Amino acid sequence: MKTLYIHPAMTRGHIRKTIQGHFSEHLGRCIYGGLYVGENSDIPNVNGMRTDVVNALRAVHIPVLRWPGGCFADEYHWMDGIGPKAGRKKMVNTHWGGVTEDNSFGTHEFMELCSQLGCAPYVNGNVGSGSVREMSEWVEYMTFEGVSPMTELRKANGHEAAWDVPFFGVGNENWGCGGNMTPEYYANEYRRYQTYVRQYRPDRKIYRIACGASDENYAWTRTLMENAGRYMDGLSLHYYTVPHTWSAKGQALGFTREDYDETLSKAVFMDRLIRIHGAIMDQYDPDRRVGLVVDEWGTWYDVEPGTNPGFLYQQNSMRDAMVAALTLNVFNQHCERVHMANLAQLVNVLQSMILTEGPRMLLTPTYYVFKLFMDHQENELLLSEVQGNDSASAVPEVQASASIDQAGTVHITIAHPGLDQSEPLAIDLSGYRVREVRGSILHGAMDAHNTFDCPDAVHDKNFSDWTATERGLTVTLPPVSVVHLAVTLDD
Repeated sequence: MKTLYIHPAMTRGHIRKTIQGHFSEHLGRCIYGGLYVGENSDIPNVNGMRTDVVNALRAVHIPVLRWPGGCFADEYHWMDGIGPKAGRKKMVNTHWGGVTEDNSFGTHEFMELCSQLGCAPYVNGNVGSGSVREMSEWVEYMTFEGVSPMTELRKANGHEAAWDVPFFGVGNENWGCGGNMTPEYYANEYRRYQTYVRQYRPDRKIYRIACGASDENYAWTRTLMENAGRYMDGLSLHYYTVPHTWSAKGQALGFTREDYDETLSKAVFMDRLIRIHGAIMDQYDPDRRVGLVVDEWGTWYDVEPGTNPGFLYQQNSMRDAMVAALTLNVFNQHCERVHMANLAQLVNVLQSMILTEGPRMLLTPTYYVFKLFMDHQENELLLSEVQGNDSASAVPEVQASASIDQAGTVHITIAHPGLDQSEPLAIDLSGYRVREVRGSILHGAMDAHNTFDCPDAVHDKNFSDWTATERGLTVTLPPVSVVHLAVTLDD
């Protein structure tokens, strides 16, 4: 029997709630039809935001939302998205489907969405095709409370008070779609642009995020940290779990056991990426002031048959749920370095939490994983280790993380990706006795998923297959399962 050792008295770091963040780009049906339907839609909405989607996201305590991209950010000019909607400038979304973007969802609408969700806005500025002045004026428009041209413009557009913008990204993927820059060139551009991301309110500091590496581009991280590390608060990292190759990624459904294993082995590669990028950052930032911001992660498959290839619409199964659970546990274990992460994307794009079709909505298996993990938010990470895993496998048979909240409750999230057998697991709590356990579970066949005709085929359930022991408790994990345990200990 494998054993999960947890030390309730030994903390290793603070798990920021922003580790469970999300991403919404002007891509496919993420914004339009997914989050925003307009004030005149027959679909129930508040100020244009879908009521069903907002309520579902509030239920899992979504902490932060990134916008407007992604690649779209570096062709987005914010002034096109303010003022009366009838007069807003249209543009071609060249990255995603070549469709016309009417800019009816802009700064004011995004801030309204964040207000309804109760989450922090993370705004991504335009370095690739924008100017320093454009970015500087956007920050002024959003955050300055004094007398200025941008403040007066904001007020004229109907918002008297400044907004709180705690996170601001200076460009996106500037090694690729954001300008095809070298790391040396971008480091200099970042230093210049961030100078004018003014801190207008000292009591509400803007956390400035530099464009970091993709995948294993460790040289980019080294160059950025060496040349611009002292000017940044966060450095991004993008990594997508692609089962096969970028030209033939594989399908979201109808996959094989081999596809499942390959996908999960690539998901757990996130741990190695964080370790190596983190070690490079440590050389220049030993106090870990600068956070690693994994602001794009998740599965990426070929689009669903018959859909626009530029809209990146894909189904979501228990395989995706396992990717989410394995990855979130990795983020927890690296919480001293990982300050934020943003799943790509929120609705109808890539590894979505929610899918919509006209007035219909469904919650994906990935949604329920975030529901199981939300109790980790703002907790202290506990020292924990699983012993007994087969070291020959890239994917652990059992993987976990544990935290303790302010009330002293221990929260444990456990992933068991095995396809064939239930897994008994001993949980050793270092001699602490268990007073009470509350449990939830998500499990099913590897390709189990929800559809609009059967939206509740996969969902979380109560979990009671546990027994208290002298050292903690034992549980039995079904195949392809994710479990959350909230354990109250005796004093």
